[in-house]
Amino acid sequence: MCNQVSDSYKFQRFMIYVHAKGMIVDDDYVIVGSANINQRSLAGSKDTEIAMGAYQPHYAWTEKQRHPRGKIYGYRMSLWSEHLGRIEECFEEPEALTCVRRVNEVAEENWKRYTAENFSQLQGHLLKYPIHVGADGKIGPLSGYENFPDIGGRVLGNHAPTIPDVLTT
Repeated sequence: MCNQVSDSYKFQRFMIYVHAKGMIVDDDYVIVGSANINQRSLAGSKDTEIAMGAYQPHYAWTEKQRHPRGKIYGYRMSLWSEHLGRIEECFEEPEALTCVRRVNEVAEENWKRYTAENFSQLQGHLLKYPIHVGADGKIGPLSGYENFPDIGGRVLGNHAPTIPDVLTT
């Protein structure tokens, strides 16, 4: 049994809760705020949320007929730099399989470092979430990681008798 507080400090592993939401579409449009990216939150008549959307018409796909390289592109690249620990050429085209594979490699390596017995600096902040999705779509925890390191708590959570499983898994 681990001492949750001292192990968290020892390994420098702290859970964080991020409530902000954001979406960047094709380096052409950005929306950032506390609002969920859905009709209910963005309609303005139900939830009390806030969000800001922006685009640069002179840096749009329709204007340039090529990948935009305006401030929204710069914002995305700065986010990727922070969360992935560096800028790489493949990040220029996030839709490319090369980029997807590289991001997954970084996330996987960071998960290995995060869960290692000896502390090792992560490359950025991105971690693989400790679940496995089978070819049949069945979800389970990564083998050996049924609980989160240091603090405990089941990766897949617990059954709640008042909430149908279809809503939570």
